[in-house]
Amino acid sequence: MRGRRGGVAGLVAIAIAALVAVLGSGGEDRRSDSATGSTLLASFRDRDGNGVLERGPGEQLRDRTDLAPRARTGRIIAALAQISDAHVRDEESPARAFLLDRTGAPFTSTFRPQEALSGQVLAGAVTAVNAARPQAVLVTGDLVDNAQENELGQALGVLDGGVIDPDSGESGYDGPQSASNADPFLYRPDSDAPRHPGLLARAQRPFRSAGLAAPWFPVLGNHDLLVAGEAPPSLALERLVLGDREPAELDAGVERPRTRQDLEALLAQGFPGPTVPTPPDPARRHLGGAELLNRVRGASGSGGEGERLDYSFDVGPRLRVIALDIVRRNGGSDGRVSSDQVAWLEDELKQAGSRWVMVTSHQPLTSSQGGEAALAALDRSPRVIAVLSGHTHSSSIEPRRSAAGGYWLIATPSLADYPQQARALRLRETAGGGVAIETWMLDTASGELPDVARDLAFLDAQGGRPQGAVGRVEDRNARLFR
Repeated sequence: MRGRRGGVAGLVAIAIAALVAVLGSGGEDRRSDSATGSTLLASFRDRDGNGVLERGPGEQLRDRTDLAPRARTGRIIAALAQISDAHVRDEESPARAFLLDRTGAPFTSTFRPQEALSGQVLAGAVTAVNAARPQAVLVTGDLVDNAQENELGQALGVLDGGVIDPDSGESGYDGPQSASNADPFLYRPDSDAPRHPGLLARAQRPFRSAGLAAPWFPVLGNHDLLVAGEAPPSLALERLVLGDREPAELDAGVERPRTRQDLEALLAQGFPGPTVPTPPDPARRHLGGAELLNRVRGASGSGGEGERLDYSFDVGPRLRVIALDIVRRNGGSDGRVSSDQVAWLEDELKQAGSRWVMVTSHQPLTSSQGGEAALAALDRSPRVIAVLSGHTHSSSIEPRRSAAGGYWLIATPSLADYPQQARALRLRETAGGGVAIETWMLDTASGELPDVARDLAFLDAQGGRPQGAVGRVEDRNARLFR
């Protein structure tokens, strides 16, 4: 989880910005008819500061010469796309733990005003990625939000294509964003600005996804395997997720949980506070690690075997991608690279031969336990050109210099938060025997619900906009010489 602020003041800011957005809206002419989502052609921006996103000019590729001088680009070696941190969620689940959003770290990011639209946002990203025509798509973790079976079923359905039913429990919306809920921390689209009457009902209806046209290759994230991205599944958490009572408020005298162990102890005797009825759903059960791995391996183009999703694959004859699974199975959101994985990585680098190499993980190696050992192995290889990650919910591109030539550390933002973008990557030859990575951001393809989700994510006072998740201009559309 990333850190977020909470509190009434933040919600007041949302309401004020949202009201400005409603009053200042210029109508539907701000939408793009294009399904490509390519920010090379056009980009969303709040041009006049009124809280309304409008389509503006695109952002061209910026040359970055931190690791090598400019050189004439030639043939395309490989084309990829990256989708990260979709957090497809069952927003009606009693295990959503949205009340913890106001208690502080580590249990933050548990409520978003656009959370009922996560499946439709992923479908919009799939359409945009297909328009970029990659040879392979990296799905770099936190595909789902709460390790639930029905979340994974919905997410895999979107990636595979077809009609998706996002509803859970009984038919229709039964969750904390109902207009009847007086909780001042929550946005209610039927009654709060910006008003979207009937949005929650529309969010529960079946929708169609085009499905990815290229093979997709997963990397596991902490939310895929851990409840709320922090705690391993347990009997106490299973009772909560499968139950017919939803937490409504924490008792005033309860000490807020500070660790995942605190959370499990808090729930062991039942939720400490008032609850309200909610329709139960057996499909909400938490998946074990082995079952999740089998489902993901069966649905995707990934290989490998065993308890971790470590594997490699080729994109064309000249690029190898190495995927690392660094999720802590015993809990915690940060990554951990074991010594065995470093040894395996070193062997994979040798096996790559003369191919160029990209490495991908969910959490950045730079902030993961044991990550420096993995980076040191990459530093020694002259064929490594990039390390791709998600997890931070922000866009960044940083050079890592080494005696072997260095490589680029590339982070892609989340579909759960603004700017809700995927990333396209194209590897090209350059004069003199080098390469350049051309990368640009992809907005979700236009549609009623993805567009509403983007607008709400932009207004979220705790979300990606105030945290600068879009990154600097050179973190988005760039040509990276190596």
